[in-house]
Amino acid sequence: MMTMMMQVTSLVALLVLATSVHSDSQFYLPIDCDDIHRHDNTSSSGVYTIYPGGPTTPIHVYCDMDTDGGRWTVFQRRIDGTENFYRPWKHYKTGFGNVAGEYWLGLENIFLLSMRKENELRVDMEDWEGGKASAQYSSFSIESENAGYQLHLGSFTGGAAGDSLTGHNNMKFTTFDKDQDTWEKNCAQHFLGGFWYYNCHISNLNSMYAPHGAIGFDDVHVSWNTWKGTKYSLKTVAMKIRSVESCTCTH
Repeated sequence: MMTMMMQVTSLVALLVLATSVHSDSQFYLPIDCDDIHRHDNTSSSGVYTIYPGGPTTPIHVYCDMDTDGGRWTVFQRRIDGTENFYRPWKHYKTGFGNVAGEYWLGLENIFLLSMRKENELRVDMEDWEGGKASAQYSSFSIESENAGYQLHLGSFTGGAAGDSLTGHNNMKFTTFDKDQDTWEKNCAQHFLGGFWYYNCHISNLNSMYAPHGAIGFDDVHVSWNTWKGTKYSLKTVAMKIRSVESCTCTH
């Protein structure tokens, strides 16, 4: 009898523990910045941990909780040229940089985010004179590595920067050591970046960062052609995605 009572007590304890684990906020595992904001709509912009690949693969990311209602998961950011973006395939696959500064989240992580939710895309940029502009797209996703992390982009929905990304739609990702563009040469080698090049680009957001006053050489710099032209190197740029599911959050 005593043994049976101990077993029942242990079972009750396990059930209580399981309930507390699922209800305790410390065990909350957000997929993206949208989840973080929905869980706590007072969250401010900054670095957070998300779990797009499940509980065993946490990753750090910068969440933009201010721009146009927030909830943006930033997967690419250029701000000062401290990070080298002329990298091999393995680095673009897994990610690199400092999420508090310049970084690339990683194609595999971006793919996992694409798998979990339907997202829209926003590209924010700034010039050296203090001007700011953006470009928005109705949807954004990429395929798996086996499909070359092929880009799928929705329609351009607005923004003063104009549309410099639709021309890259349906392209696979190219790095200097993995050529998947449509040019007879390698766009990544020629334009010193890694991107969804075709033959070759209208935007080159992962190219060489040129300091203020530097003269662009052969379009080898961070550029968005429909806003500042092919010879202008941008000061900052950030690519970010957000779930298109309606948010019932209150502010």
